Amino acid sequence: MSYDSKRTIPRYMFIVIPMTLFGLAIIGKAVYEMTMQQSYWETVRSRMATQQRAIPAVRGNIYSTDGQLMVGSMPIYTLRMDFVVKDPNNPKAEAKMQALRDSLFNLKCDSLCEGLAQLFSNRNATEWKQYLFDGKRRGRRNLLIARAVSYIKYKQALELPFVKEGRLVSGFYAEEIPQRQKPYGPMATRTLGSLKSTSDSAMNGLEFAFDSILRGQNGLRHREKLRRTWMDKVDVEPVDGLDLITTIDVGMQDAAERILRRKLIEINAEVGVVVLMEVKTGDVKAIVSLTRLAPGQYAEVKNNAITDLWEPGSTFKTASMMVALEDGVITRNDQVDVGNGVYMMHGRPMKDHNWRKGGYGRAISVDECLMFSSNVGVSRIIDEHYHAHPEKYVDGLYREGVGVPFDLPFPGAGKPNVRRPKTDGSNWSKTALPWMSIGYETQIPPIYTVAFYNAIANNGRMVQPRFVREIQRDGKTLKEFPVVTVKERICKPSTLRDIHEILERVVNDPKGLGKKAGCKQFKVCGKTGTAQVADEHGSYHGGTARYMVSFAGFYPSEDPQYSCIVCIKKSGLPASGGGQAGPVFSELAQYVMAKGIYRPTHQAADSTSVFTAPVPVAVPDTLDGRIPDLTGLHARDAVRLLETLGLKVHLNGQGKVRNQSLAPGTKPQKDQIITLELKK
Repeated sequence: MSYDSKRTIPRYMFIVIPMTLFGLAIIGKAVYEMTMQQSYWETVRSRMATQQRAIPAVRGNIYSTDGQLMVGSMPIYTLRMDFVVKDPNNPKAEAKMQALRDSLFNLKCDSLCEGLAQLFSNRNATEWKQYLFDGKRRGRRNLLIARAVSYIKYKQALELPFVKEGRLVSGFYAEEIPQRQKPYGPMATRTLGSLKSTSDSAMNGLEFAFDSILRGQNGLRHREKLRRTWMDKVDVEPVDGLDLITTIDVGMQDAAERILRRKLIEINAEVGVVVLMEVKTGDVKAIVSLTRLAPGQYAEVKNNAITDLWEPGSTFKTASMMVALEDGVITRNDQVDVGNGVYMMHGRPMKDHNWRKGGYGRAISVDECLMFSSNVGVSRIIDEHYHAHPEKYVDGLYREGVGVPFDLPFPGAGKPNVRRPKTDGSNWSKTALPWMSIGYETQIPPIYTVAFYNAIANNGRMVQPRFVREIQRDGKTLKEFPVVTVKERICKPSTLRDIHEILERVVNDPKGLGKKAGCKQFKVCGKTGTAQVADEHGSYHGGTARYMVSFAGFYPSEDPQYSCIVCIKKSGLPASGGGQAGPVFSELAQYVMAKGIYRPTHQAADSTSVFTAPVPVAVPDTLDGRIPDLTGLHARDAVRLLETLGLKVHLNGQGKVRNQSLAPGTKPQKDQIITLELKK
């Protein structure tokens, strides 16, 4: 059969032309919708999807140097009910499911409301029933049940009638909100820091200094309507924060706080400070700053050890004598006539502590100037040799590291104020040098004073106080903070040896004023300090006198391991650095050198604060109220599991469970404590 183009082509065109026109119409319509109707479809899209919301990252934990959890993240929950819940995976059976929901709700509502009334007492059972029925009638998608609910109450709520049928039936769901918790309560609270109660914004301490590291990165999510059902869509997964490993030792910190608090209560002091450092590394093992809130009540209101600029008093005399010995203007064989304890310094009387008793009535040695903490002896030495050129004395202080600022990881950290004389003398008086030599007219935070004594103990090497050793993720070290050397050598070895021996005599010589800081088991080196400080109006003469009593030193003398300073601010007499700060130093030193005798670490924990981590964990149905075998579980999972049994959990170490104090299969008692040994 021959091809008949006259018949075929018209038929072909009859099909092609309409299809082409139809296609052009579709393209034209699409272009029109994308341009002319853009705002309309954006409005429709906004109705189909909510704006992005943040998915909070879990804030990193803060650990002690020995692996104890000091600050951790735990969840609290906001509980809600969705009365328009739908199953997106089975839309055809939705009518049947809704009938089942309505039937179960009507059947179990009374028992559900009784359970809610027991868990959340803000409503009785009748009020809960009215509240739920009203929410159902209105078709509420997010009816609030309760806020700030603990994990244990959340788990109990999941077992309520109707709720236990699951979210697709009951519509019951929880929003998890991370929260910070301190298992050891207020221990070192100003050093560790805290967050605002109304947000996750860090306010102070390490929480503030390392906020960007601890915080992590929030994720993003939004809700979209799919098949008439709203669904959560994750756009960006959150990245949890990193962990800090501090230098704080829980046992030493606990001992320092308890010993200092007891002394403050005994003498009704206003403020007390203790800083305990490891000699070689500068690691701060304990730091305490207690302020009197009411008689017998003390708390950490501010980090006085780091922020406060205090006149150091007689503990500064060691630095003055070191300058003179280093410059060779005196030797230990020299004598200073202190007379009856009063000496006129450029028209102003300089007095020793025993001036009312006639002073020492003789010349005393350079060693005795520090042993007796003689104001007259030290000030005469410095004034006689540096009065014409006071800048040489101040240069000597800076050479020793006194006055050199540190880079400490705390906002508002104080910097030492060691004044230099101007060339025109406008900021200097004739009496400035003698009073400066005994610890007045100079302001230094206590952390700097202990760092100076630590340098003497460390063979003359001054290291910066260190508070954080490592940054970790899941037990793996990401960054280490090295020991920072401020001064490789603060003085010549011969000068250092002389100062070391004199400080040993201050405590161990029967004539030394630091006897009460000593220990029978080992020798202590150190220096007492008693200084009158200004009142709240800046006056030294109005009303009851206020004093700063202190003791700074290190131990054991032959091989120093730790340095420490104790400062106590009090009103009225008696006021004695050796007699009041010294015993605190001594008791803490004995604990540190025989660590563990004072009391076990777990007893320092706050019994009302139990760490709970916000990591979901499936609770086995086979527990039957008995303790399971937790070996190999991550600490967070183990804690969550044990809380369902009403146990209080203490953690030793980091990582996964290696051992547990209560055997698997044991039937626990209410509020019983279980200790988990962890390993990385």
